[in-house]
Amino acid sequence: MTFDGRRVVQWWVRLVGAILLVLLIFLAYARVGAAGFIWDDESHLTQNPCIVGPLGLADIWTSANAVYYPLVLTTFWILHHFVGLIPLPYHILNVAFHAASVLLLWRVLVQLRVRGTWLGAAMWALHPVLVQSVAWITEMKNTQSAFFYLLAISSFFQSRDRKQNGVFYWLSIVFFVAAITSKPSTVMLPVALMLCLWWREGGMKQCDLRLFLPFVLISLLASGWTIWEQKFHSHATGAEWVQTPLQRILISADAIWFYLLKLIWPHPLIFVYPRWNIDPSRWFAWIPLVALLFAATVLFIKRNTALRPVAFAFAYFVITLFPVLDFFDVYFFRYSFVSDHFQYLASIGPLALAGAGIVMAVEKVGAHRLAIQAASTLGILLILGALTFYQSAKYHDLITLYQATLAQNPKCWMAEYNLGLALKNQGQLEEAIVHYRRAINIWPDYVEAHYNLGGAYIEKGEFDEALAEYRRAIEIHPDQADLHNNYGSALRELKQFEEAETEYKRALSLRPQYLDARLNLGSLLLQRGRTAEAIANLETAKSLQPNDAATHVTLALALMKNGRTGEAVSELNRALQLAPEKVSALNSLAWVLATATDNSVRDGKRAVQLAERATALAGNNNAAILHTLAAAYAEAGRFDEALQTARRAMKLASQVDNNAVYNAIRDELPLYELGLPYHETANKNR
Repeated sequence: MTFDGRRVVQWWVRLVGAILLVLLIFLAYARVGAAGFIWDDESHLTQNPCIVGPLGLADIWTSANAVYYPLVLTTFWILHHFVGLIPLPYHILNVAFHAASVLLLWRVLVQLRVRGTWLGAAMWALHPVLVQSVAWITEMKNTQSAFFYLLAISSFFQSRDRKQNGVFYWLSIVFFVAAITSKPSTVMLPVALMLCLWWREGGMKQCDLRLFLPFVLISLLASGWTIWEQKFHSHATGAEWVQTPLQRILISADAIWFYLLKLIWPHPLIFVYPRWNIDPSRWFAWIPLVALLFAATVLFIKRNTALRPVAFAFAYFVITLFPVLDFFDVYFFRYSFVSDHFQYLASIGPLALAGAGIVMAVEKVGAHRLAIQAASTLGILLILGALTFYQSAKYHDLITLYQATLAQNPKCWMAEYNLGLALKNQGQLEEAIVHYRRAINIWPDYVEAHYNLGGAYIEKGEFDEALAEYRRAIEIHPDQADLHNNYGSALRELKQFEEAETEYKRALSLRPQYLDARLNLGSLLLQRGRTAEAIANLETAKSLQPNDAATHVTLALALMKNGRTGEAVSELNRALQLAPEKVSALNSLAWVLATATDNSVRDGKRAVQLAERATALAGNNNAAILHTLAAAYAEAGRFDEALQTARRAMKLASQVDNNAVYNAIRDELPLYELGLPYHETANKNR
């Protein structure tokens, strides 16, 4: 074996190039480290029952809760197991996936024998259009799927470079499945592979067709599932998705040029772009389509000339964009027909072409070629990196994101509404109302804005205004079960129990399997003293969702009122198995164990443990829970602590005008002073 100095130098150059790429990426995205969760991070991660409970890993792969991204949710599930809901590790992993994808892109471009491979990969790494995918945790769908997508391409060509090496071929299929289960828009990989084969080898042989059969079958299955999921699970149906076939074609042509121009001139970059209204009767609406057809025709005719690289990049760009054009109904199209994260993979083609073009142009320069190449590369990457660094700051938190969106798209009703939600969650109720109203001014039939505006009025005590907003929401969508359920809850808050019951029953008539409405109706019946009816409804609710802790707690309360204490204890124990830190379950079970009429049920020691835990979780200042803790101390024989806790609970109850708790403790205090615990009587339950 002889020493190959040239190979060693190449290895070191590649290593330095890889390290430099990773460093540039993490520097450009340094601001992401301080960012939090935004928008649908809630449904995908922070409030996803498959991630935070009570569901789990099995449900990610076997139920609709996977939201058709099961491998990404699995990644979230694993990370949550170790770090909980701290945003930083999720952001680091997302940036790391992007960095790994960049390195893989460099490898794939080398395999495809493209010029300027490092620069092409670096431009993709730092382009600000990609910020939405890398700075937004939910869009790990893009970075993780790209990692497996590029692995699949690399493995496929590795199998061709190593003749008769079936391992890499089957690995490419495995990686394709991983890409699709991370994000289904990667279904175009088989077509992209065929295009790459044409680029590298001039075309396909007949024997190559069988190699693509598994890819095509997987792609067809995933495509069918995704179309169904968007329609029936994501509910991408309704007026917002109704366009004529001609409108869809014109919108798609507009989108292709829009994405290409954003790569050339990435300003402004907006989280939600204005939604187009395309009118085929106007002649200028046809310009993008005519231009697209002209460009495609010229490039097809000239595909084997000097324009071959342009034809390859353009074809890849359009093919990869195809699943996210308006030919298919995507839920996000409710807000806009375009979004930066839709072109994460597609942007590889034009940016790799740009990298190759720059390198080839510099090579034609005679003198000072290396200096010019270094200066141009440095200048391009500094500009792109600075733009990415600036753009990533917009994703710091919800309020920052929506304010930035409205500054550039003031008619974005979604941003106005979501900004209102974010402000309301921070206690800024008046500011939230302003933004709800602005959202309604932009879109008068915005149901969610009417409903949340009603909720804000309830908090302010302006009940007439609140009910008017709820009624308006129902006028817009009278057959929407959620609206009747929510309106019922508002009426219940206003003590209008008959009307609330009617609304809950209306919700259930529209959707018999509606768990929340069933649970709310049961709770209302229990509140009104109709215990037997309440138990029947709650048993039905439990059969609908046996793993819902709130249902078990409410059913337990009904069973307690019906004198079925042993069954109530079983329900509360089950609730705590599902949600060990559910305060209502801890408090209710502690009360039963401390005060039950049946001696065999009472357990003072465990009652104290549960009540102390509930007290700590509630912030040590909840009068009702401290009331339970006092009873638990008394049952455990700790009467001094019972007296001290009871008096503190009375003081807190007095401060918040909780007369029920205040009067109950007043009646129990003499028992504790005599060294006696408080026990429920046979005819009295809490």
